Amino acid sequence: MRQVVLDTETTGLNPKLGDRIIEVGCVEILSRSVGERHFHVYVNPERDIEEAASRVHGLTREDLLAKPKFAEVARQFLDYVRDAELIIHNADFDVEFLDLELGLAGLGRLADHVAKITDTLAFARELHPGKKNSLDALCERYFVANSHRTLHGALLDARLLAECYLAMTRGQESLVMELETPEAAAAAASLLTHDVTNLIVLPALPEEVALHERYLDALEKETRAPALWRMLVSAS
Repeated sequence: MRQVVLDTETTGLNPKLGDRIIEVGCVEILSRSVGERHFHVYVNPERDIEEAASRVHGLTREDLLAKPKFAEVARQFLDYVRDAELIIHNADFDVEFLDLELGLAGLGRLADHVAKITDTLAFARELHPGKKNSLDALCERYFVANSHRTLHGALLDARLLAECYLAMTRGQESLVMELETPEAAAAAASLLTHDVTNLIVLPALPEEVALHERYLDALEKETRAPALWRMLVSAS
């Protein structure tokens, strides 16, 4: 299933009180990689933007006066996300806003157009109970570079979330599971038992070793226990 990572920016926090979407950003994940094709649009919300919200994303009503209204870009948005699994951080928030905008445009609800909606905040809380699981916290935990994120932006945040999601789900994919036929799976399995004495071993570069040690330091800090890798190395 095609996966689309989505984020929005809004005029405020409560669509029930009239807050509207001002930006939508989407990137796609294809074969466990972030694809080049994306969807990004700024939207004229036809109302003022709360000062607190402007401090978060840096946008004002004046910035958006010449932008299209959501109804004018709604079908382009639906064409991009149609039949995909949507991956959203704190999905309830974005979905409520998108349902409002799609409803005003006479296009139903978001769930009518996509295959599935996955909430990465809920997923992160399952993986890391009791820890901070904001997007910034996930970037720090999974070593996703986000120093350029001085303000929130829908497309930037979607790209960062895509990298975090791939890191969180690393290990769930399997070479043999992805092969389409039993014959291909059998051929792959035979390679795993083939004589490997002639393999060329490339040692890790110093910067790779340093990055690995940083990861182990962070892992030990989070789990408050020695990393199994270091225990095995010291025992060997």
